[in-house]
Amino acid sequence: MGKAGRVACIITPYLLTIATLICIIFVGLGCTKASSSTLNNIYFMRIDLSNITNGTKTTSEIESILSDLDITDVTSSDVKTLVDDIASNEVDSLVKEFYDIGLMGYCDGQINNKNFNTTSCSDPKAEFYFDPLVVWDLNSTSVKDLLPDDYNKVMKVYKAVSKWMFIAYVVAFAVTIIEILVGIFAICSRWGSCVTTIFAIVGFLFTAAASITSTVLFSIFKSSLGTTLKAYGIKLTMGKNIFAATWLAVAFSLAALIFWVFSVCCCSGRSPYNHKNRNIRSKGLTAEKAPYTYEPIGAGAQPPFGHQQPTSYPPPPPPNSYPMTHQQQHHASPYEPFRHS
Repeated sequence: MGKAGRVACIITPYLLTIATLICIIFVGLGCTKASSSTLNNIYFMRIDLSNITNGTKTTSEIESILSDLDITDVTSSDVKTLVDDIASNEVDSLVKEFYDIGLMGYCDGQINNKNFNTTSCSDPKAEFYFDPLVVWDLNSTSVKDLLPDDYNKVMKVYKAVSKWMFIAYVVAFAVTIIEILVGIFAICSRWGSCVTTIFAIVGFLFTAAASITSTVLFSIFKSSLGTTLKAYGIKLTMGKNIFAATWLAVAFSLAALIFWVFSVCCCSGRSPYNHKNRNIRSKGLTAEKAPYTYEPIGAGAQPPFGHQQPTSYPPPPPPNSYPMTHQQQHHASPYEPFRHS
């Protein structure tokens, strides 16, 4: 019965840990396979270039956008020049209508009737970060000069933080696997639960750190560059599925940690019966008699029924004494009366 309770106590955090691992795997596989519609919808950010590639913006429209956004460090001619450079490369199929950024790569494709159709994905790469100038083959000095100063600053921060984010996800993935393997030994004893809890703490911390980093990074990326790039006809949107997966991983990891700690304090796996009493009986030891039990006076006293040995009665009172009362006669019996409660 004790082992069965131990197994029931371990199965809950074990399943929660597996759920955490599955969510982390989904985050890592996002934007890695063009033929999978499921993985294509797992992205941190989507860059929509359909307005640039279609060339629908005129100089007057660009000036109006710059005025609405209060952008003074970029002129309409600069924007028009950059848009023309990007649009001219469309002939060579270097610029797609949209790009989805994942943890280890990106996907691109065309937009048909507001449907995003993925055509290709990059090869998965460790410590990946999306550099538009490299992807679009526009990494020249003239193009860089046309971009606002905020772009270069944000890209430097994005490159550094994206590396830390990748490392955090990898550590969370590895520790979660170790947590699953070590969790098998938690069925045997509380020491196994204690070791598993240590890995659960580390896994939760790195999973939460990776999720917080990715959320803050792309939120700042969108808020900092979203308004500026809007003047160029570029639209930035954050993905929902990947952030749902990463924060579900945090929730599952936290719940698993709580149950692992509970398994250390409770459900020892021992039998609920006390085996010490059996050992005492096997050695021939007798238990102490309970209090308030009746025993006859004297070691040689006999029970009140059955054969009895002759006993001597106390001498009768003198003839001149007064008659004995009923209570005195009762106490004159050779047996001790029962104790009344």
